[in-house]
Amino acid sequence: MKRILFVFILVVAGFSSLNAQKSKIAYEPTGSWLFTAPYAPEGFTSGTLEVGTAEKKLTAIMAFTGNENKMPLENVKFENDTLTAVLPLEGEIVSLILKFDEADKISGKAVYSQGEVPLTMTRDKKK
Repeated sequence: MKRILFVFILVVAGFSSLNAQKSKIAYEPTGSWLFTAPYAPEGFTSGTLEVGTAEKKLTAIMAFTGNENKMPLENVKFENDTLTAVLPLEGEIVSLILKFDEADKISGKAVYSQGEVPLTMTRDKKK
């Protein structure tokens, strides 16, 4: 019985240490991202997001598929594996809240006056 209890304690401790290691992964938001937002209004369902740095601050530029305009995002921040930004778009203020699922995969939502739109991003490894 003592052996079973000892093995159980080792297993629990092992899972705890694995979870602790997993949560300490340092994600890198900079780079080129391909996004899809299938429930967004027409013309805004896919595109790219370029995240970089300038003067020790994060910067981001979004472009929608079929539209050559590149729109800068404001208030770009990365804290606790979550990337947030604001996109002024056609008189709307769209807040982006994006959380890393994996090193090259992000999911989240775009919040605007008409509601929320789920979106996913994958790192563009071609760039």
